[in-house]
Amino acid sequence: MKALKTAIVLGATGLTGGLLVELLIADQRYGTIKLFSRSSIGYTHPKVKEYLVSMLELQHYQTDFVSDEVFCCIGTTKAKTPDRDRYEQIDYGIPVQAAQLCKQNGIGTFVVVSALGANAKSAVFYNQIKGRMEEAVLGLGLAKTYILQPSLIGGKRNEKRIGEWLAKRVMKALNPIFVGSLKKYRSIHPATIAKAMLWLANHRFESPKVSSDKIKAIAEKTL
Repeated sequence: MKALKTAIVLGATGLTGGLLVELLIADQRYGTIKLFSRSSIGYTHPKVKEYLVSMLELQHYQTDFVSDEVFCCIGTTKAKTPDRDRYEQIDYGIPVQAAQLCKQNGIGTFVVVSALGANAKSAVFYNQIKGRMEEAVLGLGLAKTYILQPSLIGGKRNEKRIGEWLAKRVMKALNPIFVGSLKKYRSIHPATIAKAMLWLANHRFESPKVSSDKIKAIAEKTL
């Protein structure tokens, strides 16, 4: 009988991360799900183990950071983190530290959420940080790395973000006109991203970078 896999999830408090944890719990291929976060998320399922850590200092938890796969759903916003240095520590520092731990501990699979428009040379700070993160992660040469680049992520959040709410309304109205090569600009639901992450961890894909339209196509394979 094949041994059950262990997965690590970073960012389980967010929409995408929370939905991914639910998928992992229901998936019979996984026996242990390790959640690394700064505060308890409250899961009581026997598969789930919580590790309360300083997320900006993941390198101090190398002994516990052992699994078959790592899923990183970490990300903040300008509204939540207006300080640029802090923003960089989260959106660049945490994923890169996690990927480095994968390298050190022999974890071959790393699946991380980035963003559409990520570009290390971008004049837009947010896109630049994501692009630099992607380059650093891919530069580690892990056996299997997938970087998801979703467009605007839909779904309901606990906190109120007026600007984001308006953007989602506009994008929902514009989705039908985004066809052909423009499909990648359509808004995307976090459940779609979570499904694609799980599929990518268990299959091979043509490219390490997965655009928003391809994320949707992959998620449809799980239906």
